[in-house]
Amino acid sequence: MYTTTSIVINSTYGMNELKADLQGMFNKSGLKDDGILFLFTEGQISNEKFLVYINDLLSSGEIADLYADEDKDQIINNIRPAVKGEGLIDNPENCWRYFIGRVKKNLHMAICFSPVGENFRQRARKFPAIVNCTVIDWFQPWPLTALLSVARKFTNDVDLGTDEQRKAIVEFMPYSFGRVGIAS
Repeated sequence: MYTTTSIVINSTYGMNELKADLQGMFNKSGLKDDGILFLFTEGQISNEKFLVYINDLLSSGEIADLYADEDKDQIINNIRPAVKGEGLIDNPENCWRYFIGRVKKNLHMAICFSPVGENFRQRARKFPAIVNCTVIDWFQPWPLTALLSVARKFTNDVDLGTDEQRKAIVEFMPYSFGRVGIAS
């Protein structure tokens, strides 16, 4: 089960606040082994530098300067029991790798950007992980004729009763597809 988390932008929200929010997500997913879905929308980009962290998170699962050395040491000390429990050698490198491995397993990201316009193209060029390390879902409506064609094809070999019943079922499928799209 994943808890959806998002950042709340206000007039004073900057890089330090983003870092603090990301640290909280890393701690929950890495130390507590909780599932987190980080929902990030285009409207939350109040500073283009936010995308540097997002790019690093997507490409490697690790953000280079997210933690100060003393915070890193505290994480390493807190993750030690889990590392020992896994039968791994207890050293700082293994502890950090284990922590980042948990983050990669538990912290997922949903990015909601519009592909229309110049912004997306420029961001994709500057921050390649936005495209290379994601799955892109395009939400565009299907034409009614295409939905009917697919319904006919997949019900062609199924016994649906009379021709009148078959026609009603085939015509219901595009309707149900549309209603599911509206509901989702």
